[in-house]
Amino acid sequence: MGCRSDAHGSLGFSFPLPVSSEFCAPDASGAVKSATFLSTQVFNANTAELICHHQVPVNQRFPKEGWVEEDPREILESVHECVERTCEKLQQLNVDVSNIKAVGVTNQRETTVVWDKETGEPLYNAIVWLDLRTQSTVERLISKTPGRNKNHFKNQTGLPISTYFSAVKLRWMLDNVDEVRRAVLAGRALFGTVDSWIIWCLTGGKDGGVHCTDVSNASRTMLFNIHTMEWDSELCRYFDVPMEILPDIRSSSEIYGYMKCGSLAGVPISGCLGDQSAALVGQTCLQEGQAKNTYGTGCFLLRNTGTKPVMSDHGLLTTVAYKLGKDAPACYALEVCVCISYVDDLFHLFAPRRVRCLAAAAGTSYGCYFVPAFSGLYAPYWEPSARGIICGLTQFTNKSHLAFAALEAVCFQTREIVDAMNQDSGVPLMQMQVDGGMTSNRLLMQLQLTFTFDLMHSSIHMRPLMSETTSLGAAMAAGAAKGVDVWNLSPDHVVPVTSEKFQPQINPEESEFRYARWKKAVQRAMNWETSEPSSPGTAPLYLRSRSQVVLHLLTCLTALVLF
Repeated sequence: MGCRSDAHGSLGFSFPLPVSSEFCAPDASGAVKSATFLSTQVFNANTAELICHHQVPVNQRFPKEGWVEEDPREILESVHECVERTCEKLQQLNVDVSNIKAVGVTNQRETTVVWDKETGEPLYNAIVWLDLRTQSTVERLISKTPGRNKNHFKNQTGLPISTYFSAVKLRWMLDNVDEVRRAVLAGRALFGTVDSWIIWCLTGGKDGGVHCTDVSNASRTMLFNIHTMEWDSELCRYFDVPMEILPDIRSSSEIYGYMKCGSLAGVPISGCLGDQSAALVGQTCLQEGQAKNTYGTGCFLLRNTGTKPVMSDHGLLTTVAYKLGKDAPACYALEVCVCISYVDDLFHLFAPRRVRCLAAAAGTSYGCYFVPAFSGLYAPYWEPSARGIICGLTQFTNKSHLAFAALEAVCFQTREIVDAMNQDSGVPLMQMQVDGGMTSNRLLMQLQLTFTFDLMHSSIHMRPLMSETTSLGAAMAAGAAKGVDVWNLSPDHVVPVTSEKFQPQINPEESEFRYARWKKAVQRAMNWETSEPSSPGTAPLYLRSRSQVVLHLLTCLTALVLF
């Protein structure tokens, strides 16, 4: 690899960057397990070149229907393994590890951890962002608001009361986990998202570890005021969360502490961003109006709205995008997340190339529409009662049509949120950066343009040729921190990401017709899940992951085609 031995590097942690998943057998307790991957990357601060990387799997557990957990100990062990293996790879490339100037951390934001500051041990498994166990907690919290309004705190937080965010996960732990409740009462508990857990452990843990988070992660807890940039006492009282267990709030780019052990001992940890904010920075969407869409476990669209928060009237989230330095202003974003991991699951049931070939060969869904509301519908609906459906099936429908419908569903969901962003901002989105594993699917990218941008005429997708933009964003923030100063993020100096451009090829009438039919299918999916009991003698069907949901749907469809 053509890298200089004197290159200044910046190491970006990405946890967990779910580039793929694995099907695993149930463990001894009967809980289904799958895996995501934690990865580390090293970047050249002068060129933004990826020097080397390493990744290891981290197990996800599904102990009950709708529950998703990860072991914080395994997370930490994976971080240590990734760091050491990456340093070994650097040495094999004749790059001196002493050239690593800073460490950045990026993480799935809402995943919640509580641990004992005296023993250093987690008090419960991490509850992952898409976990649904807190639905009854959410309903109880909403019932406490005037008018039972889920948006009661939106002006303070930018968020609705939802299972998505960390405060309700923490509330569930306080209500249901004795170890957590006792530790909080004894003054021994610390709360944080995964970035806080990692930074605390890497900077010393129980022996002086730094308990902090950055504004982008804090803004996803529902305990943080996005205007004052502080924990909000009113919100903490509402959720009945003691403020002393919360981490210190810091900017996204400053020295938090120093690595205490391993090959990088003494290197500053100086960058921290939630994964979607990190991708926004890594895509260099640092100006108001710029936007990126990450296709990963979810489809995450963020639009930079500058230094003033824009409150959405169309179900979008207002979030803190980043604050690149103690004295720098905070920048905000409008954000949407929709579920798209069903496409990854579909790809795992067949080969990815096979799915692309199936969809390309069909060239149409043949009137079949797929609404992937496996965990309800998020923005712009925020409707937890919705469930996934396939409709429009005929005797001629086959798996090629279903593959095409699955790709179209990603595009339709993105179209909905682009429309909402345009209405909230008053300015049409004319260009969008895209990243994530699914951007390698050229058919999907072309379909996305067809359904998202037909009313814009001049718009383009730009896909980075280097796919690790989330880790790159964390590395950029770390390298730009005061006291590190190896990465310049001013508009005149920022290194643009080399991208491939896609131009739309549209048939507006056809795309609008198909989009309208999909919207009709969405309405059919609404209010599906109720509290009504099952009929006597009817055994409930427990599908413990979206992968199993897709497998079940495909099995049924295959049976339909065969018989």
